[in-house]
Amino acid sequence: MILLRHGESEFNVVYRETGKDPGIRDPRLTERGHLQAREAAGELSGNGVKRALVSPFTRTLQTAEALGLPTVIEAEIREHCAFDCDIGTPASELMKHWPHHDFGHLDECWWSADWENRKQVRVRAERFRAMARGWPDHHDVVVVSHWGFILALTGQTVKNCEMIFYDPNTPQTA
Repeated sequence: MILLRHGESEFNVVYRETGKDPGIRDPRLTERGHLQAREAAGELSGNGVKRALVSPFTRTLQTAEALGLPTVIEAEIREHCAFDCDIGTPASELMKHWPHHDFGHLDECWWSADWENRKQVRVRAERFRAMARGWPDHHDVVVVSHWGFILALTGQTVKNCEMIFYDPNTPQTA
């Protein structure tokens, strides 16, 4: 499978410049983030990817739109709860903005209510890895997720719209 971090968000821009949480809840992609997503779609086109598994945050949903793949929403691959940007949009609102996606399986408040420590995120990443091991098509999947989740799953830090190949049969290393 391919793990893809979302494109640059409004939060990423301010945080990179100031090192402070700008208080933006569930931020959208910037124009640069949309461009990064389109470029990632071009890179993925030759990799045989047939479906996308996407975190319900706006920035990942916008990134996935550029991919043009059948999409499944999965809250388990959400970002760790550390900043205001990790406060999501209620499932009922997401349904209004993206009516072509199925959010019916999500709780209304699907994101973490409290700060998650590294161990909690690793446990969530391990649950995902165990689930993905059972997919016969895991080679054909792109997972559109976040820096903290990908770090917990792989031990690797990724930049906006950076992709890494990942085999869910590989033991967790983070």
